[in-house]
Amino acid sequence: MKHVGIVRSIDSAGRIVLPIEIRKELDLMGEDSKLEIIAKGNEILLKKYAPSCIFCHEENDLVEFGGQKICRKCATEIGNIEKE
Repeated sequence: MKHVGIVRSIDSAGRIVLPIEIRKELDLMGEDSKLEIIAKGNEILLKKYAPSCIFCHEENDLVEFGGQKICRKCATEIGNIEKE
C-alpha cells in the first residue's frame, strides 16, 4: 500500500470516515469489519483486527479459554506448568 496523507475531521460523536480506497485495500467493506486501535504517544494506529493469542500474539491455531484466545502451544505450556 502506498503512503497516503489524508486529513479527516472528527465529528461530535468522535467518529471519522475512512476513505473508500483504504477500506478496499484492506478489505474492510462489510459492517462486520473490525479495526484495532492502538495509541502510542501522540499517534493513533488503526490496524485491521485479527484475533491472536493473549500471550504470544500468534494468529493461527487458536482456542478459546475463559473468553480469551490462546494458541495451542501456549495452552500446552500452561498445562505443563500445572504438572510441575
